[in-house]
Amino acid sequence: MQHHSRSLLDWLQLLDLLYRVAEAIGSEVRARHNNLTQHGIYVSKGGLSCFSPVINIMRHPLWGRNQETYGEGPFLSGEMTRAYVTGLQGNDSRYVRANAGCKHYAAYDGPDNYPVSRFTFDAKVSDRDLFMTFLPQFHECVKAGSYSIMCSYNSINGVPACANTRFLRDILRDQFGFQGYVVSDAGALRAVYAAHKYTSTPLETAAVCVKAGVNLDLASVTANVYTYITEAVLKKMVSYDDVVALVRPLFYTRMRLGEFDPPARNPYTKLRAEDVVESIAHQNLAIEAAVKSFVLLKNDGILPVKSILKLAIVGPFGNDSGQLFGDYAGTPLPKYVTTPLAGLQPLANETRFAAGCNNPVCACALYNQSSVVQAINGSDFVVVCLGSGVTVESEGRDRKDLALPGSQLQLLQDAVKAANGKPVVLLLFTAGPFDISWAINNTAVQVIVQCFFPAQATGVAIRNMFTNYLGVNNPAGRLPYTWPASMDQVPPMINYSMVNRTYRYFSGTPLYQFGYGLSYTKFEYLKFVVEPVSISPCNDVFVNVTLKNVGAYSGEEVVQVYIQWLDATVPVPKIQLAAFKRISITTLQTTTVILSIPARVRAAYTDRLVLQPGRFDVFAGGQQPGPSTGGRMNSNVLMGRFQVDGPETDLAKCPA
Repeated sequence: MQHHSRSLLDWLQLLDLLYRVAEAIGSEVRARHNNLTQHGIYVSKGGLSCFSPVINIMRHPLWGRNQETYGEGPFLSGEMTRAYVTGLQGNDSRYVRANAGCKHYAAYDGPDNYPVSRFTFDAKVSDRDLFMTFLPQFHECVKAGSYSIMCSYNSINGVPACANTRFLRDILRDQFGFQGYVVSDAGALRAVYAAHKYTSTPLETAAVCVKAGVNLDLASVTANVYTYITEAVLKKMVSYDDVVALVRPLFYTRMRLGEFDPPARNPYTKLRAEDVVESIAHQNLAIEAAVKSFVLLKNDGILPVKSILKLAIVGPFGNDSGQLFGDYAGTPLPKYVTTPLAGLQPLANETRFAAGCNNPVCACALYNQSSVVQAINGSDFVVVCLGSGVTVESEGRDRKDLALPGSQLQLLQDAVKAANGKPVVLLLFTAGPFDISWAINNTAVQVIVQCFFPAQATGVAIRNMFTNYLGVNNPAGRLPYTWPASMDQVPPMINYSMVNRTYRYFSGTPLYQFGYGLSYTKFEYLKFVVEPVSISPCNDVFVNVTLKNVGAYSGEEVVQVYIQWLDATVPVPKIQLAAFKRISITTLQTTTVILSIPARVRAAYTDRLVLQPGRFDVFAGGQQPGPSTGGRMNSNVLMGRFQVDGPETDLAKCPA
């Protein structure tokens, strides 16, 4: 049987939006760099090496850095990683537009500061969880051609990540084939001796990290750890050749960025800041990306809406432009930023607003009830904007529970009471999940949208979604994580076992499941064919899915394909996302899509990743198989099966 693999074009079609977002980022980074260097300006954060994407798994709902990740699925994160890296770096045969840097390697998935500090935390991880959960997306990063990978602050099984020869050399370089450079997280080499106490001195640390394979020490102090390399060489703690080997990929990357060539030879030097940064195309892309990221969790027929007579917008996220951006976001000029108030105001004849929370950091410790009630009284339509912001969850800020910050639940309850039966829409601006069970169970809250942090285009994107602008703003986002129903479903942060974590292993009933999301329309899956039904271990499987838009609106559907192992001889996930595709279908249209299930998603861990013979069930629909959480199903789910024949085969021996 011939082995099938997907071309780069297939990948780009699969994840076109993220590729275009990364392409825009790369172009703006390069254009700004060109503008600076052409004027002889060389400054921090003016270069071409990007510390992105963050591809750690969202393993715990309270981790502060969840907003930076692609969610809890290794396969999903790997696909997103490939799209981002290729989009950012460009496709020129000689030059790189801007180089990607996947982080944080490895098993850095919380905690940051609670209940212990990441600078001293030691993640105890089994090899099965490492190779089936924490490392697959880093392998995809390497295969995508990233020039850089960042080692993390934490230790892994007793050895700091940036001093860990097994991870940096044995796995990353020898097993994954990484040819780029490893850069430490900021100050991580200092933490090797100062926090982890793995070494005793900066000199010893320099020698250990050189031998482990760290190419670059990222530090904000002049006397950083790698200033001791010369002394380490003189004392024969490391060899001169060791140091030369570390320098080589650094200069190779600079060569590929075009630093040593005449600018005229490099097509990317023609990018100008005035043409690229905040271009009309990029502004429109920001709107598109925001709309497509929204997840409609509840809609009792209120949306879409055409116009509103008297609109009330309340809550701390209603008109605070500074709280709509995620961690490490850029700072666009105010004229490019729209808040929910600015975006929705054009829909109404009259609009009233009250933040309700008087403190500037959105924890809502100081609550002004009367302002909320006054804004809502007499309104025909109420929009409540709640959330967290980077002051509640971000790098260095882990949450302690799922509760909405401060008095935000009280604000919502007061808003519902003051609305007196008029439509109430809840917009959530959070990274991770919060306890919104009161809103889900209350029929007076008719719409709930998880908006995440939509950034500069927030207001326009929300307006477009509310009105289904031009018929192509029907929400179709899906949750990239499992939304727990209560803290009873949240294991301890410091326990790194994947037992009962994420959709792949969770055995309970969540508030919302991974892959959940509604639409203004409905889809019916009509036919599902698995081809071939019998394969050799290294082969991909192809599925033909026929579905119809049976609702009243045109819209996009995220076709999700899952597999289940029936004959595995070792522990495996209870279910695994194996393919997905976002497609546009007009109302009453029937379409057929072909998706491929790559062999690697079937890999199980013995003492290595292997492809085992046996039967696999396959499911295709707009969500996971089984009962839908959240109270509504957007589509049905069809089932098929295929068989893997032949001997147990090392995944590493299959064609890439």
